[in-house]
Amino acid sequence: MALLTWALAMATVAALSYASVGWRALLYQNNALPSSLQGIDLDVTGTVIGLPQRQADGWRFRFQVSRAVRQDTQSLLVLPTPLQLGWYANDRTDAQTLPVLKSGQEWRLPLRLKQPHGLVNPGGFDMALWLWEQGIHATGYVRSGSHSFAPVLLDASLGWGLQAWRQAARDGIQNSVTEPRWAAVVAALLLGDQAGVDRADWDVFRATGVAHLMSISGLHITLWAWVARWFIAWCWRRSDVCGTSWCLSIPAQHAAQWGGLLLAWAYALFSGWGIPSQRTVAMLATVCVLHVQAKRWPLHTQWLLAMVVVVVLDPWALLQAGFWLSFMAVAMLFMGQTTQTGQSPQAVMGSKNGGSKRKALWHHLLALCKEQWLISICLAPLCVVLFQQVSVVGLLANMFAIPWVTWVVTPLAFGGVLWSPLWQASASTAQWLCAVLEPMAHWPWAVWHSATPPWGVAVVGMVGAVMWACPWKTSYRYMGLMLILPSLGWPPERPAMGSVEVLAADIGQGNAVLVRTATHSLLFDTGPRYGSETDAGERVWLPLLQRMAERLDMLVLSHQDADHTGGALVVHAAHPQAEVLSSITFDHWLGKSLPIKRCEAGQQWQWDHVSFEVVHPLASDYAQMLTPNARSCVLRIQAQGQTVLLTADIEAMQEQALLQRLGEHLRADVLLVPHHGSKTSSTDGFLNAVQPRIAWVQSGYRNRYGHPAPTVMARYAAHGIPVWDSPHCGAMHWRSNAPTEVVCERDVQRRYWHHHAP
Repeated sequence: MALLTWALAMATVAALSYASVGWRALLYQNNALPSSLQGIDLDVTGTVIGLPQRQADGWRFRFQVSRAVRQDTQSLLVLPTPLQLGWYANDRTDAQTLPVLKSGQEWRLPLRLKQPHGLVNPGGFDMALWLWEQGIHATGYVRSGSHSFAPVLLDASLGWGLQAWRQAARDGIQNSVTEPRWAAVVAALLLGDQAGVDRADWDVFRATGVAHLMSISGLHITLWAWVARWFIAWCWRRSDVCGTSWCLSIPAQHAAQWGGLLLAWAYALFSGWGIPSQRTVAMLATVCVLHVQAKRWPLHTQWLLAMVVVVVLDPWALLQAGFWLSFMAVAMLFMGQTTQTGQSPQAVMGSKNGGSKRKALWHHLLALCKEQWLISICLAPLCVVLFQQVSVVGLLANMFAIPWVTWVVTPLAFGGVLWSPLWQASASTAQWLCAVLEPMAHWPWAVWHSATPPWGVAVVGMVGAVMWACPWKTSYRYMGLMLILPSLGWPPERPAMGSVEVLAADIGQGNAVLVRTATHSLLFDTGPRYGSETDAGERVWLPLLQRMAERLDMLVLSHQDADHTGGALVVHAAHPQAEVLSSITFDHWLGKSLPIKRCEAGQQWQWDHVSFEVVHPLASDYAQMLTPNARSCVLRIQAQGQTVLLTADIEAMQEQALLQRLGEHLRADVLLVPHHGSKTSSTDGFLNAVQPRIAWVQSGYRNRYGHPAPTVMARYAAHGIPVWDSPHCGAMHWRSNAPTEVVCERDVQRRYWHHHAP
């Protein structure tokens, strides 16, 4: 009977949880931007919120809408708010001439909006989920130039609100710190403003396993709460100096608990109230209530209750890597605490004998080393699952970085609020930290990479981590270590000998196709740049190749257009062994930066019984005054009687030239649609010769070129050729041993928060 009651209770809780999350999701979806307002000129008045980010090509910021009007009809509209916006320099202006945006300013802006449409790739960052959690249901940009009215600054006064204080703090940091690179690090530590941190610095922090310290983390907020509790308790116990002791009304311990929680909450708001801050405050509130109520719950029960509180506040936290890393780290420390030795820092300082102090300090440092070693081992399987890498130098780096950032860099950043020269001191100490971390990050063995293991193997690895953390017999703990090892070196799944796999990634407007055989890999183009700060190489290909444990043997850059080569430098830097084949001329800046070999018709090679052949351009084409599109490398791949034709941006004249040279040999089963479905390509004669069973279009959602053109798609339909495109399909998979199947990543990862293009 008791078991039945327990089962019914669990089923009831599960049903209520499911219903509540569904109800909240429906409320979120009802706030979406109507499809009819996408791409329409709007007149929107509102306030800049958050901290605007200045980048080389303009501004990125959030905008709280107060009034919206459709420009063509002057009708009032209700828009979702806040909006995620960009304000970019156009072809006739420089980004430096754009006005300076500050949090709290009120503007009237000409906007064009669209529904958020994130890229969907295997193991890729889920932008749609991130925007969903932030409550953002529309993105867009400020219209500029003669085709729209000029933006109007209505109110430049920032007021005295929280956003104005955060803006003033960032302005103070930028004015006080001489180098922008280190000013960005200080702003990240104090304000949670991570967007300004240099990409190279993030690479160093990730490689050394200290990235969790370089933002507003639970550690920083907990430290702030602990210092606030200590200070409040100290003042409370000495309040009788001023007359009646406050302890007679509220015990010092209770005052310290609630005061520390209140100040932690205030700091979390000041730092931007990000998801990690919300989780930490929820955990601190849970522990505070238990302590004040004198509830002596076991540590694991407190941990579980804190987790429940966080999930109730944000159910989608379960899908975030930070949630699992933070809670698993605390859980492992709880499990292994009885194996730790040493005294607290207070006990060390309280020792009267000098020798005892040194001995106690040594034991305390030894305990910290054991804790860090425990965390490094126990979180390794989870890191491989989430990031496909483990920082080998993380133990050594964190032993130095954690106390340095916690007790030196961050307190100086806090102190700068009261005395601005301390911000420069904080920046200097951050620079010293990077001087130690950078050489460690470049050690050949600094990071261990591994393919994502199957879930069964990952679960076994986490069980092994629990066995290693628990204070059991040594034999059981080493058995747990043996269970961890398979998850750290699981071999990646590869095609069979003689077969080929093709993955057309979802990279927006551009081309980027990964071709894999049994032991080799080729990347055909690398996708576009997404602005001055990032590109498809960093955002899509490096995580994807790392997840699959790929080592590129060849990089083919079809031609020099930025939507095909935007990620080339990043990809080649990560895979310097890859041979580069391209039609890019040596006088182009990429030709000077990469060891390029010309692609010429007739080049052939075989990998694992799979044939590769370049069929365009001819060697003589390089002597002619042709456009980059006309010289695009065209690659034909043949395996198991199937043919794949990757055409890049060839146009009608090049299609005709291929017909004349190859005739019926141009036949292919899979066709990468030329020039993203442009009107200048995919002629009737070319389609008659190729006769593909499958055609792919790589294009951006609502791209400005209108690709693929409706007339071209009608032409494919008239020839009976089915077409898949990345806005509807996401990443597209094809295998030669299943030649009639196309697997769309949007179907594999279908989620209700993903936008589905009409």
